[in-house]
Amino acid sequence: MAADLKFPFPASLNGAKRWLLVAVVLSFLLSLGHYNRYYLGVTIDIGINIILAVSLNLINGYTGQFSLGHAGFMAVGAYTAAKFSLVFAPGVPEPLRPLLFLVALLLGGAVAAIAGLAVGVPSLRLKGDYLAIVTLGFGEIIRVIVQNMEAVGAASGLKGIPKYTTLGWTFALASATVYVVVSLVNSTYGRGFVAVKDDEVAASSMGINPVRYKVTAFVVGAFFAGIAGGLYAHHKQFLSPTGFDFLKSIDIVVMVILGGMGRTASVVVAAVVLTLLPEFLRQFADYRMIIYALLIIGLMMARPQGLFTFGRRAAA
Repeated sequence: MAADLKFPFPASLNGAKRWLLVAVVLSFLLSLGHYNRYYLGVTIDIGINIILAVSLNLINGYTGQFSLGHAGFMAVGAYTAAKFSLVFAPGVPEPLRPLLFLVALLLGGAVAAIAGLAVGVPSLRLKGDYLAIVTLGFGEIIRVIVQNMEAVGAASGLKGIPKYTTLGWTFALASATVYVVVSLVNSTYGRGFVAVKDDEVAASSMGINPVRYKVTAFVVGAFFAGIAGGLYAHHKQFLSPTGFDFLKSIDIVVMVILGGMGRTASVVVAAVVLTLLPEFLRQFADYRMIIYALLIIGLMMARPQGLFTFGRRAAA
């Protein structure tokens, strides 16, 4: 059977496709309305964080790796998509701008996937802390490169990016990310991800190549991180290397861990909560991030298995 989707998705792949189509259509219909700019911006941030968290969950949650470089893949996609738009947008007629935006996003995702392959092939024979250090180093290398690259604004940042990101684009792509990751993991082929996570030696004895699955997870995860980066660039209209530092990767990792590793639905909820929480804490001004950090520590101590565990694991 091509896929065996579990809660909260339909029982069949065709049913899942119908839900994906409904989500995409609904996303674009909602984008036709007029909303408060602040609330709209926060909602788009939620959609971008859902893409980042779900894609990292494929690597950390389902395949059992520990990547700290997801912000690096996001940066690659953001700068690639933004530069493409800045170069080609002036010569493209207004009706074709959405097509240009889609091409920019896919190009950003593709370049990020290549970066994922480049870091994955030589490093994914490593495990645990060693892999985390390698991916952390990769993320910092990307940040330093863009910080010194004049073609993308260097340390002063990349300005004047067209504002193409909308509510419809964001949540349509977030829905597609959830669909692809869940369908992949719950397919016959995708069971290899969970097997590698549970026991690499046993998986190898059954004819599964652990390195192949790790690299595949890294490439797919990096692709969607690049897509999220492209959406982020065309939403904020300004890119700075400091926006893709180590702390950004930690934010994404916290969403995965707090939601419950290997639980896509739970990770989506965690991405929503952890995007809204800092906004809610703005009323505390200078103490906002201190309170935020204390809340995260308290939640992790109270629920080390993940705060939201209503969804079943892929392996269940």
